[in-house]
Amino acid sequence: MTDSIRLTTTQAAFFAANGYIELTSVVPESLNRRFIDAMNAGDRREDGSPENLAKLSHLGRLIAESDIPAVPAGTPLYDALGVGTVLGDIVRLPKIQGAIESLVGSNCLLDHHFVHVANGPRAYGNNPQVSQHLHQDSTIDPRVFTFDIQLFYFPHEVTQEMGGTRFVPGTHLRIVSESSVARYQNMLGQRHISCPAGTVFVMHHGIWHGGEVNRTNLTRFLYKLRLNPTEPQVRLWDTTDLLGQESQQRPIFFVKERPDPESVASILTRPLPWFENDTGRIEYIQRIRFWRKLIGDQSFDADYWATRLECDPCSFGA
Repeated sequence: MTDSIRLTTTQAAFFAANGYIELTSVVPESLNRRFIDAMNAGDRREDGSPENLAKLSHLGRLIAESDIPAVPAGTPLYDALGVGTVLGDIVRLPKIQGAIESLVGSNCLLDHHFVHVANGPRAYGNNPQVSQHLHQDSTIDPRVFTFDIQLFYFPHEVTQEMGGTRFVPGTHLRIVSESSVARYQNMLGQRHISCPAGTVFVMHHGIWHGGEVNRTNLTRFLYKLRLNPTEPQVRLWDTTDLLGQESQQRPIFFVKERPDPESVASILTRPLPWFENDTGRIEYIQRIRFWRKLIGDQSFDADYWATRLECDPCSFGA
């Protein structure tokens, strides 16, 4: 394996603002095939044998008969998934390993892994198919700016009709009780994942998401891997492009020159479709506080949003 390719500062800022990184077609077809073979999934077509359809429709049986290992919670990632195993080779791909190291460090722990299976209409018989409700994982987790990541790996192409995971970018810093957002059927700016084979989404553990209905005759797989950090999550990415000028304030509102759209300040203050004009600024402030944690600099600000709230006249001249 070659050395890992860590995220850039621009990518890290995008993650801070949006809660995910997309690595399109990062896993080669040979590993995708090995993963599906390791699941002992046989023929994913629902017009295949009744025996195979029965196994694909029974998740417990599918997991029990797969070659994917059961791993005790809290096992170091690279101990749990060894070199030469399909999962070990996937997490050691340079871009995947680099994303992991950039967000949760080189010695992260495997919290858990799981395979989600979305079967098509035939597997349901006369029962209705329904989408999974929108939710946020880990209601029990009170942390705000310390975070786990979850890798969502799609080992085959996911078309729109196959019901890929939907998620709402930018919701990762809004801690909610899991089912309290279930009533939101659709939100402005939500994404419905359709992607080529071998695509991995690296998600902040707090992002709102849910599975969709599969309307094809192909079984859809999603392998999910949750990782815990064991070191401070400060400047873990490739910081060679972190210039030290990111916190210099710029003119706001009355602006004569268009700001750099790829600057950290621009990324952290770029609204998402579900933001309201005024209350959306609360999201900017949360992003700024998150970025302060990531770079280890509590003086950082973008467009003065956090500083104006922290201004204490009694501290001047002290």
